[in-house]
Amino acid sequence: MRVPTSRWPARIALGLAALGVGALAADRAKEGMVTRADLEIVDCLLPGQVRMLGSTTYLSARRPVRTNAADCRIRGGEYVAYDRADYKSALRVWMDMANAGDPEAQTNVGEIYERGLGGAPNYDAALIWYRKLVDNKEVPDEKKSRALFNLGTLYEQGLGVDKDLLQAMNFYRRAWGVPEGNLMYTSARDREVEDLRRQLEEAIAEKNHEIELMNKQIQELQKKSSGDAATLQRLVSKLNEERAASQQRLDAMPRAAVTAGAGTTAGTRQPQAEAVLPMPTQTGAGVRVGNLDFGRYYALIIGNQNYDQLENLKTPRQDAERAAKVLKGKYGFTVQVIEDANDVAMLKALNDLNGVLKPNDNLLIYYAGHGYRLKSDKLESGYWLPRNADRPPNDTFWVPNEQITSHIGRLAARRILVVADSCYAGLLSTDPSLFFLDKVNAPVSPEYLSFKLPKRSRLLIASGGDNPVLDEGGAGNSVFAKAFLDALEGNEAILTAPALFSLVQSKVKEGAERNHFAQAPEYKSIKGAGHEVGDFFFIPVSRART
Repeated sequence: MRVPTSRWPARIALGLAALGVGALAADRAKEGMVTRADLEIVDCLLPGQVRMLGSTTYLSARRPVRTNAADCRIRGGEYVAYDRADYKSALRVWMDMANAGDPEAQTNVGEIYERGLGGAPNYDAALIWYRKLVDNKEVPDEKKSRALFNLGTLYEQGLGVDKDLLQAMNFYRRAWGVPEGNLMYTSARDREVEDLRRQLEEAIAEKNHEIELMNKQIQELQKKSSGDAATLQRLVSKLNEERAASQQRLDAMPRAAVTAGAGTTAGTRQPQAEAVLPMPTQTGAGVRVGNLDFGRYYALIIGNQNYDQLENLKTPRQDAERAAKVLKGKYGFTVQVIEDANDVAMLKALNDLNGVLKPNDNLLIYYAGHGYRLKSDKLESGYWLPRNADRPPNDTFWVPNEQITSHIGRLAARRILVVADSCYAGLLSTDPSLFFLDKVNAPVSPEYLSFKLPKRSRLLIASGGDNPVLDEGGAGNSVFAKAFLDALEGNEAILTAPALFSLVQSKVKEGAERNHFAQAPEYKSIKGAGHEVGDFFFIPVSRART
């Protein structure tokens, strides 16, 4: 949810008596002849195809695909209707092709284990499948991008493996397709190395100080024949082991790379002039910058303000309408706005994009409305709440993050950015945020663009993490919407997603504090939706020639 104050969570109990309104579920879950179940994404096993080899006819193996339930049925496929969120059902669909060595299937199996559909994540199993693909030298890195990126996130967070930021960076580098000697990578790696080196040196110095103090205490206690000296000696032994481990890590760390050229030394870089990008051109086929093709730009904007059962909000419609105006007028997006949408309308709008988007297109999904979360012993789930949402805990008509992610993963567009202004919006992704190669404060270079453009991106800018957010406070907009749209309106250059986030983050925090509220936006990738370390670019129409 978005809150003018924090009063709605305290009133949840008052709405529990209204759960009986779900009796009309069959009628409310339909819009025309399309049902909610038709639009939900499933792991579908399609039948084999009849093929001919010379004069011989044969039936090919069955093929797994992620699609909506209606499409799966139309194509004669099979899926499990009632436990499709269970990882065992999903694994049955993909496992045969994964065992046969198909890169996409192997990555999907790893993601199924990592997400722990319906249960706890199995990071050990996920690592096995990611590594099986990544270690296969016969498969080029461009077909391993998702698996490489996923491995990087596990090393960054220390999930199933010891936390290792340098190892994570190397996997990200390979996913991005950057050579190991590339200046952008080595500069970022050197900064990370020096930061880790500083942390280890500080930790070693602190342990040296503790050991020195304890040794003095031991000497005093030994003079008094105190039994406490033995206890302190055991603590000193433990500290010595920890210090030795830190020293071993420090000694094993690589030194900063040396940049070729006279007068350069380790850890220093020759200043380079920033290349001037050509003026963008815009046609019906999309936007180009020099010989780089950015494709077409689309936006789906959802503003849910008036609710059947929940407390109405005050700003989502204004936020949606202002976002549509900015994206269409300043950046040339083709925009679709839906307001006060029920669950079927929301899912249908996402599903219908499959008939519009092409592989080199860009899509921005902007959601403003209530959000919620449900916790169980095994997992925590986030939701976007449609107009017809019932009060918690009745989630019949809620739109779960799992379905949003699945729809996004199915779309052909290469670059997708989700901007979610709702409570608990950060739950749409649990990814870390080590975007070490994403330039924030410097102009975008041709080299950066040439590496980033070919890679798929599935990115999230959330108005807050696992917390409520403000509905007001932005002079007619929410605090987040004002900061986000002000940044877009004031921009006159090619703007990357991380650069946009850096402009928004501090403004939201400041705006929330003025309203006596704590709110911290988040920037993440959306795993399980096909992210490959790409980026999202905003190019003002004012800079483009038609």
